[in-house]
Amino acid sequence: MKIDPGKCVACGNCLPVCPMGAIYIDPASNRARINAEECVECFTCYRGMSKEHLNPTFVRAIRKAANFFRFRFDPEPDICPTDAIVPEELSWPRLVRRAFSDPQVPHESTGIHGRGTAEVKTNDVTDRVKEGEAGFVVEFGRPGIGARFRDIERVTQALAALGVEFESNNPVTSLMSDSTRGLIRPDILNEKILSAIVEIKTKLEMVPVVLKRIKELSREVGTVISIGVSTRCNGVGEEPLGEILEREGYPAYRGKTNLGLGARTVAQA
Repeated sequence: MKIDPGKCVACGNCLPVCPMGAIYIDPASNRARINAEECVECFTCYRGMSKEHLNPTFVRAIRKAANFFRFRFDPEPDICPTDAIVPEELSWPRLVRRAFSDPQVPHESTGIHGRGTAEVKTNDVTDRVKEGEAGFVVEFGRPGIGARFRDIERVTQALAALGVEFESNNPVTSLMSDSTRGLIRPDILNEKILSAIVEIKTKLEMVPVVLKRIKELSREVGTVISIGVSTRCNGVGEEPLGEILEREGYPAYRGKTNLGLGARTVAQA
């Protein structure tokens, strides 16, 4: 994303729209600029503001006169008065930023919008996590913080060393050069994204070990990590995961119960 300096009037309306705080007013040029290192190509500034097509020279003249006579002339706070925000054609590896940050872009690896995964919410039909197993969703990043793939790799390497299984139908897994070691392609390690979700599964008895390792790593990486843990109930709705989490000091809540209506169909020969 870029801001056309020929159109920008430095009204500052786009600054609070950016979830990463990557837009700023350059005092030297008196124009809004985008910090390319911090921009995650989420397109929030481009889509989130109404656009007018006023003449930039006219708007600057009025703002200058308003400043001289000490009265304010500012456009509405959700408007770019001169349509100065311009999307750029992205190439690899920067293209990966938008794939993980723009909720309107489907991931090529999964075809799913947002962060490219339905997580284990569809486990009642996909049967990814079976009885006796625990599924983890490890989320990296938040608006205002983001995450770089080098921090994600630090965690995936540690998890791989524990013998966990990475979900194959996941965007982060698709970017791994070696999923058995949790290695991510080196050409994207410095790319920053809004957030990403890593999905793994392991045996229920490994849950305390995985939780402990992620907690240790959360103090060492430059982003926020959130964890979700799930398991499949047996036929009467019983599961031991709640007790395991309670013993580890994590109050367990059944915040989401997915119930598939109807029966799974099997093709008949």
